[in-house]
Amino acid sequence: MQQMQHIQHTHQDKNNRSTFSILFYLNTSKTKKSGKCPIVGRISIDGKNTAFSTGLDILPECWDTKDGLAILKPMKKTDTTNEPAYINRQIDELKTTLADHYKHMVEENGYVTAEALKNALKGIGTKNTSLMQEYGELVEEKRKSVGVKITESTYVVYPNAYKHLKKFLVEKYSIEDIPFGQVNIAFIEAYAYYLRIDLKMTPRTVKANMIPLRTTIKRAFNKGLIRQDPFFDFIPERIIPKRPWLTNDEIQRLMQIQTKHDTWNFTLDMFIFCAFTGITGIDLRNLKHSNIQQQEDGSLWVTLNRQKTGTASYIPLLDIPIQILNKYQNTEFAGTDGKVFQLQTHVNMNWQLKRLAKAAKIDKRLTFHMSRFTFATTVCLTQGVPIESLSQMMGHLSIKTTQIYAEVTRTKINEDMTNLAEHIGGKYTLAETDKKIYKPGRRNRRYPEKEINSNNQPI
Repeated sequence: MQQMQHIQHTHQDKNNRSTFSILFYLNTSKTKKSGKCPIVGRISIDGKNTAFSTGLDILPECWDTKDGLAILKPMKKTDTTNEPAYINRQIDELKTTLADHYKHMVEENGYVTAEALKNALKGIGTKNTSLMQEYGELVEEKRKSVGVKITESTYVVYPNAYKHLKKFLVEKYSIEDIPFGQVNIAFIEAYAYYLRIDLKMTPRTVKANMIPLRTTIKRAFNKGLIRQDPFFDFIPERIIPKRPWLTNDEIQRLMQIQTKHDTWNFTLDMFIFCAFTGITGIDLRNLKHSNIQQQEDGSLWVTLNRQKTGTASYIPLLDIPIQILNKYQNTEFAGTDGKVFQLQTHVNMNWQLKRLAKAAKIDKRLTFHMSRFTFATTVCLTQGVPIESLSQMMGHLSIKTTQIYAEVTRTKINEDMTNLAEHIGGKYTLAETDKKIYKPGRRNRRYPEKEINSNNQPI
């Protein structure tokens, strides 16, 4: 039979409304040969209990069931140790340790379970569960994944986002880390505001910096460090995609440019090649002769799996890209190891394109990726290519991505009509008339012969 004390310690957390109590009792069903019984502890939180061993034992007649403590008796001269006093000190230490763990876990996680508190007493799960610590572990995992699961360009987003969040904590809260229990929807909205207003980031850049934070929170949720995901109620600012493109006239002006630098001319041709195929810069860099296949009808197609998404692209080659392919065969710009082209760095090509745009009198910030937007908008959609076909050529995972270009096309139509209005302004005029128009059914008392009925017919 078990001999129990009454509830020794009760804690009421007003915020979480949880009850916490610790009980100590003798487990008389496991009496040792010496007659002593193990002292067992019981943790109760919100009606759920779990027991733990204290590693102590005592004779039943020396145990105070009501107080849950050893009965202190005057020491005899022959006694070398005061065992009851030692047992009571150990029990008091256990109570204090459990109370400290409870308080810490409430502050860190916002909630506590009896099992978690028992594990904490054993040293299990006592690792500091803070936001920046978990975030740092995520950044390190991403660093180790470079070249395996992610690219270097993807990785750099994570340490940069980590620095922004750490700076936010210091500037706004004067701390360098924060427990997960304090990461709520208000914290997330404050951070998004900080990125948008204080750091003057665009909605797209804000989203890029929020993604690693969201991943960190999700990891914590999966590990049981937090009870609910604070991102659940977060509504990010809607991103209105900007897809700059070149018009037909601008494409033509650019194609007429020839410089004294062969590398510049090559960069220009690569831009034009992508403007008529929609291939991204990274996929062009990795394009191999094996990706260019001749069909039964004699046409040439580019078939490749996009590096970004892994989806397949099927692109029939128009005359312009075929001419460019032939132009650079067996030249210094031809690729090696089966690759079609040998490109410069992305930075160098964009630097050259800005100067080429200036030479062509194009008042736009020309980048290599603009060629892809130009293919989708000017070359395809405005020429009547179905959006389903364009989606296959662009290698989009979802047609919803392709529909963004359809929205852009409507913007282009609006711009074209605005230019048309300016062009024809004043060229056309309506015939003037001094006749007065009356509302249907209106009576003309001065000129009865001009009265009209509701059908606009003279009466």
